[in-house]
Amino acid sequence: MAEKAEDPQQASFLGARLRLGAELNRIAEQLSSLARAQDRLNDMYEAVLSRNMDLSVVLGLIVSTATNLVGARYGALGVLDETGERLGLFVPMGLSEKERADLAGTPLPRGRGLLGHLISNPRPLRVDAIDAHPESAGFPPGHPPMRTLLGAPIIIRGEIFGNLYVSERLDGRPFDVHDESLIVALAGAAGLAIDDARLYEENRRDAERFQRLLLPRLPDHVEPFSVAAAYRPACAPSRVGGDWYDLMPAPGQACAAIIGDVVGHDLQAAAAMTQIRNMLRALLYDHRTSPRAVLTRLDRTVHAITDSPVTTACLARIEPACEGWTLRWSTAGHLPPLLLVPGRPPGFPHVRPDLPLGVDVARPRHNHSRVLPPGTTVIFFTDGLVEHRGHSIDDGMDRLAALAADAAALPVHDLVTALIDGHPGDGQDDMAILAIRTPPN
Repeated sequence: MAEKAEDPQQASFLGARLRLGAELNRIAEQLSSLARAQDRLNDMYEAVLSRNMDLSVVLGLIVSTATNLVGARYGALGVLDETGERLGLFVPMGLSEKERADLAGTPLPRGRGLLGHLISNPRPLRVDAIDAHPESAGFPPGHPPMRTLLGAPIIIRGEIFGNLYVSERLDGRPFDVHDESLIVALAGAAGLAIDDARLYEENRRDAERFQRLLLPRLPDHVEPFSVAAAYRPACAPSRVGGDWYDLMPAPGQACAAIIGDVVGHDLQAAAAMTQIRNMLRALLYDHRTSPRAVLTRLDRTVHAITDSPVTTACLARIEPACEGWTLRWSTAGHLPPLLLVPGRPPGFPHVRPDLPLGVDVARPRHNHSRVLPPGTTVIFFTDGLVEHRGHSIDDGMDRLAALAADAAALPVHDLVTALIDGHPGDGQDDMAILAIRTPPN
């Protein structure tokens, strides 16, 4: 018995339903992909804002986000040089170790071929066959084969910053309109993130320059001592800080040294640091006054005429003695100096610090003294040099002493450089260091 013929109208209806279902599934997948893309863009931008990333880190994060968004194997970001006509910086991603080794010695792209086309024509570019494009310039020896390219310009405040590129989808298919819309959207978000990162770096440089301008220039000659100092900002600062040091020659082959740290990392801390340092210089004009008395008067003055925040400080005098030198000091909540005595292990004087400045002017302050043999180096420093979230302050000081032991024979300038370069701190706070070496005999 013959089968009943299928109704053509019903078959057409079923086919339409299948096509509609497939289209709805495709749209749903695109919507889901767009939602994931938006999440990635938001995550990227929030990471830049919350972490105050360096520009180089931001550029790498943008490329990584781009390759993940469209499922590409390779990605890159090219930054235009000052002429705006070629690439001055190229940040690639996705190359294997072998591919990197094959490209060793090959100059990074400067903006020829299709990359140059994107520079001259800052519009999205989607190419299914790179070799067939009329402006393709080919690849250098050792370059991995690439068939497809998708690029979009990154525009910041109306000016072209560079271009974002991806190549080779992992599924082997060419890039489509959906991929293009994602990369264009990412390039727009990248412009905002890069602008913020550049502003952050500019603020950081300005803050560091301002901080260094506030610090004194050590006297060219502090006879008979050898002296050196260094300052280094926190690893990711966007504000000025309150670390400072100062040194004044005194009559009779003596000198006065001070190191301090105003609580806070803002303009108020920097202004307070300048006020306190200038007041201290005036008080030190009378060189016969003991360190304890100077800090007591400074504390009362600060309390009476300013609203400066809490400040730690260590004030010291080094003066001749019958046999060598005498170190006299008073500390206001500050870490003790490190002593490098020839023929002995480095060590810290074990004295109890008095209260920081700005806490309680009624509490007494104390003097301390130590005989220094010829050739002794006294190192004053702020806590950023030794503070680390992963270990105790005592551990940091022990590590600093070990580092100083290895560098003790260096000239004082090289010693300071070695200590601030190899510091055991975690870099989250500013660092200041001042070293004074007594004559060898």
